[in-house]
Amino acid sequence: MKISKDWNFDEIIDRSNTGSVKWEPDILQAKFGRGREHLLAMWVADMDFKCPTVVRTAMEKRLAHQIYGYTTLDPGYYQAVISWFQRKHGWKINRKSILTSPGIVPATNYVIQRFSNPGDKILLQSPVYYPFAAGIRANGRRICDNPLQIVDGCYRMDFQDLEKKAADPRVKVAILCSPHNPAGRVWSAAELEQFGRICIKHNVLIFADEIHCDLIMPGYKHTSFQTLSEEFAFHSIAANAASKTFNLAGLSQSNLIIPNQHIRDDFSIYYETLGIGPGGTGTLFGAIATQAAYNEAEPWLDDLLVYLHANYTYLKKRLEEEIPGIRVHALEGTYLVWVDFNGLGCSPEKVSHIIEEKAGLALDHGDWFGENGAGFERFNIACPRSVLEKALDSLVRAFN
Repeated sequence: MKISKDWNFDEIIDRSNTGSVKWEPDILQAKFGRGREHLLAMWVADMDFKCPTVVRTAMEKRLAHQIYGYTTLDPGYYQAVISWFQRKHGWKINRKSILTSPGIVPATNYVIQRFSNPGDKILLQSPVYYPFAAGIRANGRRICDNPLQIVDGCYRMDFQDLEKKAADPRVKVAILCSPHNPAGRVWSAAELEQFGRICIKHNVLIFADEIHCDLIMPGYKHTSFQTLSEEFAFHSIAANAASKTFNLAGLSQSNLIIPNQHIRDDFSIYYETLGIGPGGTGTLFGAIATQAAYNEAEPWLDDLLVYLHANYTYLKKRLEEEIPGIRVHALEGTYLVWVDFNGLGCSPEKVSHIIEEKAGLALDHGDWFGENGAGFERFNIACPRSVLEKALDSLVRAFN
């Protein structure tokens, strides 16, 4: 790996006593059970790396001002977002299309609330990021599952089932996870086009969660859904953020791209009923960090992707060679590796028990992502190599 000397992804950073959801003992205990508050955390999707220096410098400069009153977004924020997606993804975003949000999970809930009614159905594709299902249930809607299928060892969309499910008039919104978490798929343009055509045919609004769009492994290319056609753009809401890309999730800043003015105006009015300004909301330092990251931190991201891919290659080689029966799915995008333990002949409950009790690891268990995730585990590899080595050493000993 050739990494710049300006940052060190191998550095071990103690995150204790920082309120980290990933590492906080009380949260680990609540999630995994009593006695498991000191598991080695490889679950929550944030990175154990320092954010880029240019981001910290920008926030420190603003912090030195010492007045943090009500703040509107600097025009430079919007320009940074527009420039980034044009440069990285060939996506020309109109400034008027951008609303902001304190995060994509809240935004998902807002979209569900505004564009469906209690009792309506929201379509998702399991196994998938579990806050989607939680948000659907919490808002009194019903899950319409279009499960992904494993074909020749790779997750694929089931378009025949999608056609049938989308035709139900009670289905109002379809959540597209792109790149897909936890399957690690970077959907091809052809797959996205077929998905979009079916949903639009049945008047289903598409909510495209593209938060991992910058975290793409070598040999793959992310296609932003709204770049496929004007029609697709006008029947969708796209969500993105710098949070996963640059490890800024705690700063609560994201974007919603809504080219359709009718949908945008409708959503802006709903924002006002929530006490949010019509253009959206975020945080003072979240906006500063996003602007600095998009304008100046691309070299950091380039090196990060090299490091993450090396971590993935290391994990795949070790697990498949040293624990016969395990299968590591290809990582096309994200830093979340989906690992199939079903070939070991153990029940999913036994696998989880060994991972927690014997290996001492906190992973996202597959059944959290849907019933068809049972027997899988999700590994967060955005950590120093020495931490990954320690985790895999422990896992290999536990299973062998």
